[in-house]
Amino acid sequence: MLRIHFTDADLARTTVAAQCDPLWEVAMSLHRFQTRAGRWAYAEWYRTTRLRLGEQQLDHLVREVLVPLFPRAAYFPDFLTPRTAGGEGLDAGFDAVMSTSGRRILDELALFDRVVGAPQWARRLAGTRERAEFMEAVRVYHAAAVAPVTEEMQARAHAERSARTRDVMNGGIHGMLGGLGPTMRWQPPVLTVHYPVEDRDLHLRGRGLRLIPSHFCWQNPITLADPELPPTLVYPMLHEPAAPVPAAPLTALLGRTRATVLWVTAAGAGATTSEIARAVGISAPSASKHAAVLREAGLLVSNRRAAHVLHTLTPAGASLLRASRGRQEGRPEQLL
Repeated sequence: MLRIHFTDADLARTTVAAQCDPLWEVAMSLHRFQTRAGRWAYAEWYRTTRLRLGEQQLDHLVREVLVPLFPRAAYFPDFLTPRTAGGEGLDAGFDAVMSTSGRRILDELALFDRVVGAPQWARRLAGTRERAEFMEAVRVYHAAAVAPVTEEMQARAHAERSARTRDVMNGGIHGMLGGLGPTMRWQPPVLTVHYPVEDRDLHLRGRGLRLIPSHFCWQNPITLADPELPPTLVYPMLHEPAAPVPAAPLTALLGRTRATVLWVTAAGAGATTSEIARAVGISAPSASKHAAVLREAGLLVSNRRAAHVLHTLTPAGASLLRASRGRQEGRPEQLL
């Protein structure tokens, strides 16, 4: 277990990243090749990426150069996932890696060698030229494996940030920390995180915590090993199962897609257009059009919040769903 200790100052400084961190996604995606855990959630990506890596003759690069530095193990070097990468793009992350001191790199590689076992060539990364060559390999891999799903990743990250914003609106920062997912438990002032290595405590000491949603992180969140680095927690965004199948009468009344949109909107405290699109399996413009029809029918209400539109049920929409559910289950409608 990882226990993250907050003070009042830390609660005020806790933030959620607006997008996935490209270098963390490189690391987490490489982990997906090293285990079958969660393979169902990445099945299409796994299949197409393996084909792409083979066609571009990158198999050796991944197996002999990248995986040895990004093992799915108790530790890999912190300098490979610098704080400045988050929210600033891939180039900013590369610049941060290149500006890391050779002394720090050697220290982290020595720890890596003791804990996991480092390849013999790893110490050469303390040199600028060798590090640049390694980061170019990371760039090539990113283009082949991560970049093709960037649009999906960012749509999911925006939806995740919207969900966490709604948690803050409904329950404050405590509500947000309490809604991070099944592998994290908030018992003020400690966030307990299921962690794959030994028990450890992270005291934030007024620095706050940067939460980074991740597309390729699976089940267990991950943090930096060095407690003196800016506190960061990369956590998995949940992969939803298929959208629920609405009751036949509701489908007959609204059509299958619009009935499903209504069900998805009812699943939580509303849903953004991108959340609806992802859950139903349609494009964002199509989701917006279906939501507009339901809104004009008085079943949904839509409110713009920054770059997103949040759709919520009206009392009429909720009543329609309750009636449909009651008929589907063979019992009369329950009134609130």
